[in-house]
Amino acid sequence: MKATITATAKYIPKNILSNKDLEKMVDTNEEWIKSRTGIEKRHIVDKDEATSDMCAHIAQKLLDKSQKSAEEIDIIIIATSTPDHLVVSTAAIVQDKIGAINAWGYDIAAACTGFIYALETGAKLIESKKYNNAIIIGADTMSAIIDYEDRNTCVIFGDGGGGVLIEKTHNDYGVLDSILHTDGSGSKFLTIPAGGSRNPASNETVKNKMHFVYQDGKTVFKHAVNRMAEVSKKILQNNSLAPNEIKLFIPHQANKRIIDSTAKKCGLKEEQIFINIENYGNTTAGTIPIAIDEAVDNKMITKNDLLLLTAFGGGFTWGSMLIKWGKVN
Repeated sequence: MKATITATAKYIPKNILSNKDLEKMVDTNEEWIKSRTGIEKRHIVDKDEATSDMCAHIAQKLLDKSQKSAEEIDIIIIATSTPDHLVVSTAAIVQDKIGAINAWGYDIAAACTGFIYALETGAKLIESKKYNNAIIIGADTMSAIIDYEDRNTCVIFGDGGGGVLIEKTHNDYGVLDSILHTDGSGSKFLTIPAGGSRNPASNETVKNKMHFVYQDGKTVFKHAVNRMAEVSKKILQNNSLAPNEIKLFIPHQANKRIIDSTAKKCGLKEEQIFINIENYGNTTAGTIPIAIDEAVDNKMITKNDLLLLTAFGGGFTWGSMLIKWGKVN
């Protein structure tokens, strides 16, 4: 038994923050942002929108596409670094919003690798034969934790998310393999310094802007390229696959230079690589599921195609996943 994706969905906030807009906010310019990151614009939530609102929209779309009722859902897993609250999972709030009264769920905090972690976890729960289906979502409201006076981070991140419905299947479609890693020694290079039990919120932490994302860009860039390439090549090797057998390579959309370098190391051609970072920026856990849904909408994936996913994020966390595409609603 395997877990196969049967529906995909995304939610993109309507508000757009362009490179031109950022020129007015920090010491940067449109061409520099585009040349260094590949990003042209990013989307930002409304003032009254939170991560659970995006996730509820995504979950409802999955129900509509699959023609399932909320009561039929067994599990909800949400990958996010920006939950509505520190106490009470975003999954619990979404469960209530959509009326999935028979589902249980929880959040996964694995930064940009979160969706792959969540999809692997959900797939294994399905494979246990105890559950029939699961909603897996990756979404982040990065605008809530970004300092828009810090040009090193504010040009990179955007808000948004996507998700999939996975169901049990007795054929060979679905999640075929995965490789997941964590290295906590990298935690100091990409983090939010305050807000947890180590540095609880105080006048001092707020004054020192310790509740915003801190990133050592050069260190993260180097590790991201090397780690994503390593696990992507390893998963191909483990499954006796050549690079040209992959229909679509969907990497975490952090930086176009990272994506290009990773793909080159893996021996993948331009036409195999999915890139949409120019439209959304880095939506953290949202990048891969947004990309999957766009690929489906654009008919870039058909039955029996092999997908290779890879991501790298704070923690450090990183991983790859191999999927055989089946029938999707």
